[in-house]
Amino acid sequence: MKLDRLLTFGVGAITLSFGQAATAADTTWTMTTQWPSAIELIEYDKHFVETANKLIGDELEIKFHPGGTLIPPSEVFDAASAGDIEASGDWPGFWAGRNSAFSPLATHTMMFNAADYMMWIEAWGGFEMYQEVYGEHGLVYLPHAVLNNESGFRTNEPIRSIEDLEGMRLRISGRDQGRVLERLGATQVQIATHEIYQALEQGVLDGAEMATPGIDYGVGYHEVTDYWLTPGWHQSATVIGVMINEDAWNALSENVQNKLKVAAQANMMWSLGFSEKRAVEGTQKFIEAGTEITRFGEEDLAKIQKIANEVIVESSCDNPLHGKVYLSQLSYLEEYSQWRKFSEPFALGRNTELPNLDEIEACIQDASNN
Repeated sequence: MKLDRLLTFGVGAITLSFGQAATAADTTWTMTTQWPSAIELIEYDKHFVETANKLIGDELEIKFHPGGTLIPPSEVFDAASAGDIEASGDWPGFWAGRNSAFSPLATHTMMFNAADYMMWIEAWGGFEMYQEVYGEHGLVYLPHAVLNNESGFRTNEPIRSIEDLEGMRLRISGRDQGRVLERLGATQVQIATHEIYQALEQGVLDGAEMATPGIDYGVGYHEVTDYWLTPGWHQSATVIGVMINEDAWNALSENVQNKLKVAAQANMMWSLGFSEKRAVEGTQKFIEAGTEITRFGEEDLAKIQKIANEVIVESSCDNPLHGKVYLSQLSYLEEYSQWRKFSEPFALGRNTELPNLDEIEACIQDASNN
């Protein structure tokens, strides 16, 4: 079956799997993740494993280990690539130092929302882009969760306009996100998620972002910050998933491969509802804790959009594979824009000014020739 993952197949697989008797699995995989048990992001990997094991039955059992209990989170990429483990949950943006093309597979500044990522992955060639980028490292990739825009920055001094960013040291993840932030006058600081709380508490950072409100509240940012800048323009949506050793994947039957793809699809749908419900709950808890919420105005957001578009073009010119991912995503936005416009006010997401696609295409061609 092609990578299109048909819904009818998924329904049939679910029916069959629940009818099977519990027996020893033919194949056992070891899977870990970047996320420790204390960070709610682990729930997306856990739910994927639970869904996959239910669907697949006795042909494959995935044994899951929380982040840090098997190997350090920073080593999961190499471990999965080398075949030391069969699979690991991850966030693609952590690997942008290996190839900047990982960055737009993970998130954007002022670009996709969660629905855009889902549609691009399922119907506009996005799934194949993940395979191309991860495939260079001997990995197959199943995007299995999508979150909508992140909270924004948590700080102890209010940020009410772009001018307030000047000189601030802010924890922000993402290669292209850092480039945008630095053009706004702030300094990007990259530290691990488990170090953010202490860095804020000790004043090492002026502010930080991590995830959505439910996750941010869960790690206690209301205890060490007083202000919350919205919206989460730096990460307008987030994709996480599972990277699978290519040899381990190829050793599976086509039937099991397809069940894993269906499990990832089902998990992605579940993830959006789960994360948005938790965002609502987290927001209310921050308000009750006395956090003051500020927001950038439309003029500031328009300036950020312009800078983000410039960074997209520059990043595309630096690396043709990075540009190829962006070109695929921007082509989707351009194609979808007319129907989205006609659908207002009921459309999924927003239309905005896009970078020049011809310029990106020319950059990719020039870089490839050189």
